[in-house]
Amino acid sequence: MYAITGITGNVGGAVARTLLAQRHSVRAVVRDAAKGRAWASLGCEVAIADMEDAAALTRAFTGVRGVFVLPPPNFDPMPGFPEAKAVIDAVSRALVAARPARVICLSTVGAQATQSNLLSQRTLMEQALSALPVHVAFLRPAWFLDNLAWDIAGAREQGVFASFLQPLDRQVPMVAAADVGRVAAELLVQEGAVEGIVELEGPERVSPNAIAAALSTVLGRPVQADVVPRETWGSLFRAQGMKDPMPRIQMLDGFNEGWITFEGGDATVRKGKVGLAEVIRSLAG
Repeated sequence: MYAITGITGNVGGAVARTLLAQRHSVRAVVRDAAKGRAWASLGCEVAIADMEDAAALTRAFTGVRGVFVLPPPNFDPMPGFPEAKAVIDAVSRALVAARPARVICLSTVGAQATQSNLLSQRTLMEQALSALPVHVAFLRPAWFLDNLAWDIAGAREQGVFASFLQPLDRQVPMVAAADVGRVAAELLVQEGAVEGIVELEGPERVSPNAIAAALSTVLGRPVQADVVPRETWGSLFRAQGMKDPMPRIQMLDGFNEGWITFEGGDATVRKGKVGLAEVIRSLAG
């Protein structure tokens, strides 16, 4: 039995589907019963637990061989990341109490960066879980190709891919959520020890210009990559409802300036199988 948090999202769902296809037993950890019904229909056991509820998480993590920890995303955190710290505290206490044999935690590329940014929430998670008397392995994926879901409409209707990643010809490690889920499942069931940090990217690195070209091909119309000027980011993000856009801006700066990157060398980074065009086709419907 493997307990999967975040199972209703792209990555957690991919982990669960991979395990089920291999005939492993899965415990779907969800916040409410309604979200678990679809997984129950697929044969999963369902556990109800909020990610800030240590007692409920302990019950969800007890009696399983492995746990996949997917911290809930927060794109507009309060200063000091109190929301992430509450999750970290609950997950830590639950893992110590339940003592599963294997824990795979979803982290991020650049979790080793010392500069504060939106991804520092994962840095805090790694620091806390690494100190537990339970071995935790951290899966650090690259920028998610699936984030392009936000760009399909603009590309289809205006022929523009508005890029925060700059310059437009700079290649960036990216990866599909399907690959992240598949590799996480492989790590959960792997025989023998799992390395402490596993870094993962897709089959090839892509630039904003390459993304625009792939959008053109898939959508059947010309698409051009345009730079979103950095001086407009703050007002743009606030107009979208963000209270404090600075962590997101700092994250984008980290990618563009190169200090959010893989910690290991290229030879140690795992490669996924799902490429850019395949992800765009799935998103474009």
